[in-house]
Amino acid sequence: MRDYTPPPVDARVILRSPVHFIAFGFGTGLSPKGPGTVGTLAGLPFWLLLNGLQWPLYLGACALLFVAGCWLCGESARRLGVHDHGGIVFDEIVGFLVTCTPLLVLGLGAGWLLPAFALFRLFDILKPWPIKVLDAKVHGGFGIMVDDLIAGVFAAVLLTAASLFVIPA
Repeated sequence: MRDYTPPPVDARVILRSPVHFIAFGFGTGLSPKGPGTVGTLAGLPFWLLLNGLQWPLYLGACALLFVAGCWLCGESARRLGVHDHGGIVFDEIVGFLVTCTPLLVLGLGAGWLLPAFALFRLFDILKPWPIKVLDAKVHGGFGIMVDDLIAGVFAAVLLTAASLFVIPA
């Protein structure tokens, strides 16, 4: 489970280094409690910035953020000497954005952001198969990112299914 109290880091180091600052979700990963949950909230401004795109462009932006995140998170972990420090939350930001894909594809309103958030956190914390296996076996920046990508896909599928049972207003 990634949402734990991480080993202490010097906040000055995190806030002064562009790599750490971004990998730590623009500082949100420094939260002493629930850094993964707080870091996921940092995905909301990204959603607001990107939600005007057509969904293929949105997915392209998510793919670019994923690739950038592989390097950023891996480099931050390497510099800290900790494989997947709990404060590294850029992966949560990208996973949340993946979860929100159905909002664009299906034209769901902003009222679906809370269920998207809750579903993503559920899959990220519980780590059902194969997420737990990926989290344990795949290392480096790709390993940090991929489990949250899959959690985002699972949450997006469940969000899509849930939307089929809601009658539009």
